[in-house]
Amino acid sequence: MRISELFKKIPHFVLQGDTLSIKEITGICEDSRKCCEGSLFVCVRGEECDGHDYISDAINAGSCAIVVDDLSKIAYITDKELIIILVENTRMIMSQLSAAWFGYPADKLFTIGITGTKGKSTTAHMVKAILDAAGIKTGLLGTILMYDGKVSTNNVNTTPSAYEVQKWMARMVDNECKAVVMEVSSQGMKHYRCDAIEFDIAAFTNLKPDHIGTGEHKDFAEYRFCKSQLFRKCRLGIFNFDDEHTSYMTAKATCNKKYYSLKDTADYIVSDIRKYKKNGVGMRFKYQDTQMIIPFPGIFNVYNALCAIAITSEYGIERDIIADALNKVIVRGRCEYINVSEDFHVLLDYAHNAMSLKTLLQTIREYEPGRIICLFGCGGNRSRARRFEMGEVSGRFADYTVITSDNPRDEEPLKIIDDIVDGIKKTSGKYMVISDRERAIKHAIDIATKGDIVIVAGKGHETYQEIKKVRYYMDDKEIILRNKR
Repeated sequence: MRISELFKKIPHFVLQGDTLSIKEITGICEDSRKCCEGSLFVCVRGEECDGHDYISDAINAGSCAIVVDDLSKIAYITDKELIIILVENTRMIMSQLSAAWFGYPADKLFTIGITGTKGKSTTAHMVKAILDAAGIKTGLLGTILMYDGKVSTNNVNTTPSAYEVQKWMARMVDNECKAVVMEVSSQGMKHYRCDAIEFDIAAFTNLKPDHIGTGEHKDFAEYRFCKSQLFRKCRLGIFNFDDEHTSYMTAKATCNKKYYSLKDTADYIVSDIRKYKKNGVGMRFKYQDTQMIIPFPGIFNVYNALCAIAITSEYGIERDIIADALNKVIVRGRCEYINVSEDFHVLLDYAHNAMSLKTLLQTIREYEPGRIICLFGCGGNRSRARRFEMGEVSGRFADYTVITSDNPRDEEPLKIIDDIVDGIKKTSGKYMVISDRERAIKHAIDIATKGDIVIVAGKGHETYQEIKKVRYYMDDKEIILRNKR
C-alpha cells in the first residue's frame, strides 16, 4: 500500500521525505523485531519501553519510514532517504493505521463490544451462541479465544493489540462473517486498541475495583474512566441499570441508551427467577412469556444472560432462538461443568480474586451441596493482598480448601502459598497444601463424596502455567477428566 493511501484519513505532518504519494510499504509494525525491508515502523510507547528508542533497529531491519510523536528522539537521524512522519499520539495512530492497512474491516461487520469488570466472557459467548443459532456467522475476540469464522486460537490479552484486532476482523470478513462480538477491556481502551472501531452495539455489565496497580491502572478513577470511553465510540449502549456505576458510564456517553434490570422497570427485564439443578447448578427465569434456562449458577449469570438477550434482541433475533441457544451454551472455564462422577459435581472457573471467589462460593452454597471443596492458587507478580483475601474467603465460605500453585511467574510458589495460608488461618476453615497443581486437583476429586461440589478455580480456560517467564502446558480440564471416577 502507498503511504499516501495509508494516511489518507489520518492527521499527520511529514517531517522528512516527499515521496509519500508513490512510496509503497510492505507492512506496518510497532515491534522493531518484526520490521523487514520496506516496512513502516510506528514508535509506540509501552509500559516498560519506548518504541522511539528502537528506531535504529527498525532502520537496520529495512524500514523505509517511521512514525513518531517525540521530536527529541530523532535528532540523530542523518539518513535523508528515510521518511519521517509526525503525529500527535503514535499509540492512537497505530489503531487507525492498522484499520487502514486491512481495509477498515469493522465497517463490513456488525460490531458488538462488551465491557465491565465481570461477565464479559460469559456474555460474549452467549451472544455468539445466539447469533450462530440464528444463522448469523459470528467472529469472536475475547479472553478465552479468538475465532475468525474458520479457526480459533487461545488469546493472551482480553483485547488484543490494535493490529491484531484489525487483522482478525479482516479474516472474519474474508471468511464471510456478518458480525463480531468483542470483549473490550479497560486496558484496550486506555491503549486505543479499539480506537478505529465505531461499535454498532456496546454493553456494560458491571464495575468493581480491579486491575489497579503496576502495569495496569493507577487508581479506580482511571479504570472507570477507561471503561466509560467505549460509550463514546458506539451507536447504541446497553447498560446494567442495577449497577451503581451506570450513571457514571452514561453521563458522557454519546450513544443512544437502553437498559436491562432485575430490580426495576427497564427496556429489558426478567421475572420468576429460580435455581435450576441442571448438571448440579443452573438458573431458570422468564423473559416476557418465554421460559429461559441457563446451565450456569447464580443471579450474576442471569444478569449476563439478560445482557445477551438485550443485545441480540436489538439485533432482531426471535425469543425462541435465544432461549434454545442459552440452554445449550458452554463457556470454557466459566462455571463449566465437567462430568467426572454421578455422585458429585466438578466446576471449572476463572475466579482469581477474592471478590469473584466469594461470589462463586456463596452462590454454590445456595444449591445446598454436601460439601464445597475449593481448589485455587494465586498468581505471582501481583498484589500480595489478593492472596490473603482469597485465603480468608475460601476459609469462610468453603468446607475444605486445597491450596496449590497458579502462575507463580517470577516468584517462588511456596512463598505465594504461605501468604494464602496466612489468610486462611484467620478462619477456622480446613485446608490442605499441595503445591503441584495436578496432584492437588487429583486430591480434590479423590476426597469428594456424594452430593459434594468441587470447584477448581483460578485458571479457568488457561492451558498453561507460567514459571520464570516460561509457559508450560497445563490444562485443568484435561487433568480433571484424567481423574474421572
